[in-house]
Amino acid sequence: MAKKPRERSQLQPQTQLVTAGKDFTEHGFVNPAVYHASTVLFETVDALRGTQHQEYRYGRRGTPTSRALESAIAGLEGGHDCRLCPSGLAAVTTTLLSCLKAGDHLLMSDAVYRPARAFATGMLSRLGIETTFFDPLAGAKVKDLIKANTRLVYAESPGSQTMEVSDIPAIAQVAHDAGAIMVIDNTWSGGLFFKPFAAGCDISIQAGTKYIVGHSDAMLGAVTTSEALWPHFLEAHEELGQCAGPDDIYLALRGIRTLEVRMQRHMANALTIAQWLQERPEVERVLYPALPGTIGHELWQRDFTGASGLFSVVLRTQNLDALSAMLEGLELFGMGSSWGGYESLALPFYPKAYRTATDWAVKGACIRFHIGLEHTDDLIADLEAGFARLNAAS
Repeated sequence: MAKKPRERSQLQPQTQLVTAGKDFTEHGFVNPAVYHASTVLFETVDALRGTQHQEYRYGRRGTPTSRALESAIAGLEGGHDCRLCPSGLAAVTTTLLSCLKAGDHLLMSDAVYRPARAFATGMLSRLGIETTFFDPLAGAKVKDLIKANTRLVYAESPGSQTMEVSDIPAIAQVAHDAGAIMVIDNTWSGGLFFKPFAAGCDISIQAGTKYIVGHSDAMLGAVTTSEALWPHFLEAHEELGQCAGPDDIYLALRGIRTLEVRMQRHMANALTIAQWLQERPEVERVLYPALPGTIGHELWQRDFTGASGLFSVVLRTQNLDALSAMLEGLELFGMGSSWGGYESLALPFYPKAYRTATDWAVKGACIRFHIGLEHTDDLIADLEAGFARLNAAS
């Protein structure tokens, strides 16, 4: 067993990320072993029956590999404990199913991850659970949407496409006053730049696929809860049969060690690119809360300690042929739905098609950028060439 440092909460974030989960290493190795496991053997009948303690009982219910990562993420988020799921969406659905039942009412931000929205309007609706979407900028005004049967309030801040920053402490207070659970999708911050439990959240979800893994080569979800909610969530997690593959867990363990270093570079690069885009005549608006003068900047300054590499822009043009000419010729920006890896991405999106609580009145085409770890001079040169194509096609 690895030597334990002093109380980890006293350590700086960089040190916590490097040392978290090291209690699960053995024989002097720096990293935990990767357990490929299903069957776990018991030496006594009492242990098999559960009357005698045995920490690991079946591979799906945890191994030293999974516990190492779960311990690290729980410490990062500031929660009680964490369980892993095979994807970020699985983390979302497991959380919602663990908290809601037929007849309950869910309040969900209008800016959430679209598959989460689809789950609420699809399966949850079929199970007899009502969903109301709220303006992500509503803050304490969400109180007007609370019903007697409101069980859960679900936010994502910033929204992963339109980038609204919600007043999470205010919304959490409203939820708690109504006896409801406050849940946040904290993927944008990587768990590093926003501490959800300090802000009043009861559950924090991350798509570990994004910044925790950090290399676009594994799928993973993580759910961290408060101590009060932990027993109930753990029961639901096991009943739903959720688990993640050991090799994906290993990749996430490797990724989390460099999370702080990568996030600092993502932020620095994104600020450089966002400021450059803000001066481009083709750009109507940059949606990046870390940028002074943008919507949500004050709340971001109050609640966050940094920013990730994900932001969006609204172009002046509505010409889809010109947008295609710009994007299809990019050499360093790939077009793909994920983000959080080391590479830069550019993705067109159309929020007017799915927003219901708020009117997306913006007319120009929208692009979501994920700024990777490349040199910003090269990224700017690629975008300059893209804008030249866009202008020629317009």
